[in-house]
Amino acid sequence: MSLDLPSTGCRSTPVLKERGQREVFCGLTGIIWLHRKMQDAFFLVVGSRTCAHLLQAAAGVMIFAEPRFGTAILEEKDLAGLADANAELDREVARLLARRPDIKQLFLVGSCPSEVIKLDLARAAERLSGVHSPHVRVYNYSGSGIETTFTQGEDACLAAMVPTLPASTARELLIVGAMPDVVEDQCLSLLSQLGIGPVRMLPARRAGDLPAVGANTVFALVQPFLGDTHAALTRRGARHLAAPFPFGEEGTTAWLRTIADEFGVSRDLFEQVTAAPRARAQKAIATQSQELRGKSVFFFPDSQLEIPLARFLTRECGMTAVEVGTPYLHEGLVGPDLDLLPTGPVISEGQDVEKQLDRQRAAAPDLTVCGLGLANPLEAEGHTTKWAIELVFTPVHFYEQAGDLAGLFSRPLRRKAILRKEAAE
Repeated sequence: MSLDLPSTGCRSTPVLKERGQREVFCGLTGIIWLHRKMQDAFFLVVGSRTCAHLLQAAAGVMIFAEPRFGTAILEEKDLAGLADANAELDREVARLLARRPDIKQLFLVGSCPSEVIKLDLARAAERLSGVHSPHVRVYNYSGSGIETTFTQGEDACLAAMVPTLPASTARELLIVGAMPDVVEDQCLSLLSQLGIGPVRMLPARRAGDLPAVGANTVFALVQPFLGDTHAALTRRGARHLAAPFPFGEEGTTAWLRTIADEFGVSRDLFEQVTAAPRARAQKAIATQSQELRGKSVFFFPDSQLEIPLARFLTRECGMTAVEVGTPYLHEGLVGPDLDLLPTGPVISEGQDVEKQLDRQRAAAPDLTVCGLGLANPLEAEGHTTKWAIELVFTPVHFYEQAGDLAGLFSRPLRRKAILRKEAAE
C-alpha cells in the first residue's frame, strides 16, 4: 500500500506573524463540548453575568435541563474587594456538591473578571480538593479570553489534569482530545481491529476511567490545539506520535498508519481493516466536494484547526488555499500537515484583523472561513463564508465523517448558487 505522501510542503514556508486586534471567542466556549463528554464532571466558571450569558447562549440549554456547568457570579462587592471571595467560593462549592452527589470532578474555571481581581483559583482548587476528597477531585484552569482563543479552553482543561494522572510503566496508547462519543467509538473500533491496545482516552468519559501515564506511554492527538497538553504529557515522560490529523480519508489513514507502525501492525492487516472505510470516505468526499473543486479558500485564524483543514480541502477536495491563518502555529503538532499542504498559500500566525481583511478583499476568494464576528459583515459585502466554530461543534474526525466534513464547506457555495439562480429568475 502506498499513501503517496510528499516529503516537503509548506513546513519551510516563511510565516507571516501578526500581533494586532483579534476577533476570537474566549476559552469558556470549550465547556460546551467538554461537559457533554465528561459525564461526571462539573465546570464552575468564576466570573460575571456576561460569562453566564455566553455559556447559556452557546449551549442552548433548555430550562428543563440540569447541565454540568454553571457560573459563580462575581458581584460588585467581590470586584471591589469588599467580600471574601474565597469564603464565598467555598460556600458555593459545598452547596453544589451537596445538591449534586454525582459530581466526581469539579473544574474551577477562571475568567477575565476573576483574573483581573487576582483570585487564586489554583490555591482554591488545592484547598477544596483537600476538603472534598476522595469523593471529588477539584481542578482549575483559565478560560479567560484576554490572551487566548476559544479552543484553548480544552487545552487548558486537559493540561490541568495531566499532573494528577497516576504513574504507569505499562506500554499503552493514549488518544488525546475530546470527540463525540460516536466518533470516539469509531476510533477505538479501528484501533481494536488493528490489534492495538490497550488504548486509553483523555478526556475519559468518567473519572474512574482516567488514564495512567509514564515513560512507556505513547500518545496521539486528535485535535491540533492541544499544545499545553502535549507539553504536560511530555514532561510526564510520554512520547508523542506526530502525524497528520484524522480529517478526511488521507489524514485518517496517515494518522492510523503512524500508530500502526509504532505497534508493528503489518501492511496486509492495515489494508484489510482500512480498505472498506477508506473507499466509503473517498466516495462521500467526491460527492460532497463537487462544488469545491477549482475554488479558492481563505482562512482567518480562529480554532487552530486551519492548517489540517487546509490540507484536507486542497488535497482531497481540489481547492486552492490563498491564505491559511491560525492563532498559534505549533510546528510539533501541525508539522506533518504542513508537509502535505501544497505550496502557495500565505501561512499566517496571529492576527491584525484590518490588514488581514484587506488581503482577503484583494484576493476575493470563493470561500472564506472565519469567526462569527466577521462572517456577517463579509456576507454583506458579497463574500461567501463558513463559520469556523461549526467545525469544532460538528463531528468531523475519521472516515465515516469525511463526507460530512466536505459538506460543511460545500453547503455555503451551494446555497449561494441557489440564491443567484432564484435572483436571476
